Amino acid sequence: MSLLPEVPGVLGGAEVAATVAAIAAEQGSDGMLPWWRGGQLDAWDSVEAAMALTAGGRPDAGAAALDWLCARQLPSGGFPSQWRSGAVTEPGVESNHAGYLAVGALHHALVTGTSGGRWWAAVSRALDLVCAMQLGTGAIGWALRPDGTADDVALVTGSSSLLQALRCGVGLAALVGEERPRWTAAVDALQQALSARPEAFADRSRFSMDWYYPVLGGALTGAAALDRLASSWDAFVVPGLGARCVADRPWVTGAETCELSMALAAAGQTDAATEQLAAMQHLRAEDGGDWTGYVFADDAIWPGERTTWTAAAVVLAADALCGATPGALLFTDPAGLVTER
Repeated sequence: MSLLPEVPGVLGGAEVAATVAAIAAEQGSDGMLPWWRGGQLDAWDSVEAAMALTAGGRPDAGAAALDWLCARQLPSGGFPSQWRSGAVTEPGVESNHAGYLAVGALHHALVTGTSGGRWWAAVSRALDLVCAMQLGTGAIGWALRPDGTADDVALVTGSSSLLQALRCGVGLAALVGEERPRWTAAVDALQQALSARPEAFADRSRFSMDWYYPVLGGALTGAAALDRLASSWDAFVVPGLGARCVADRPWVTGAETCELSMALAAAGQTDAATEQLAAMQHLRAEDGGDWTGYVFADDAIWPGERTTWTAAAVVLAADALCGATPGALLFTDPAGLVTER
């Protein structure tokens, strides 16, 4: 295992270890990794938290979280939208929840030097579902309808995450000695949609995730990435506090700020990325966990919750900046994940 991620002057290794411990404290003995112990769980956020455990020197705990999800995968290849205390509370299937398993599986393989074959069958089912949900525009429908067909509404954030997931799937296929040309074709069509067809997606431009996720997911690179990040910087970034979740709300959130930091790192803007990670440290709790957000107009932490996925975003952003583990490449070079065979 590599050394723990750390960013000098922002987060030391001991502080990162405390954050990882705070995540681990919320995990059940069966591997279940919810937002907090007894709270809700969705596949996307649970995978993100699992990756932080793996990057933070607890790969067995990260693997257990992925195992828990795979044991509950639906025949369609997807996952229920939400569990609470292990029981399904929202049965709907969302495409980005299904796809993100591939990111967690490849991340674990890269960090531990293994093949990721432990989760290959589940990843294969999940990404086949994602491909089946791809629309004629190249975008991917955000959810399954009750009849099992893809909703024709596509979201920039979800599709950008799925671009990364599909690329990770192709990378994982190479590690296990498989070929999935359908996934590669889906990457090409989705890349084109995200980079050149804004009309293919619902307008959620109020949300910061729609702003930076095309960079974080690797749809935009180079000058296009820099232009994208510059385009709405003033709308979302609050100097010294981090990034707003929604442009017209006085609320900065830790996870969005850390994801923005990773997007900046992917775009080669290391100083700006470090600045954003430093800016959100006011959300750090005494035990190393992180509060979800802060309403600066009221000088109030809100909501009063410390989520595993917020803490996970801190760990992954630190890793993206320092490259302590090979898993950092999933965020700093997302467009380089496609392996030609």
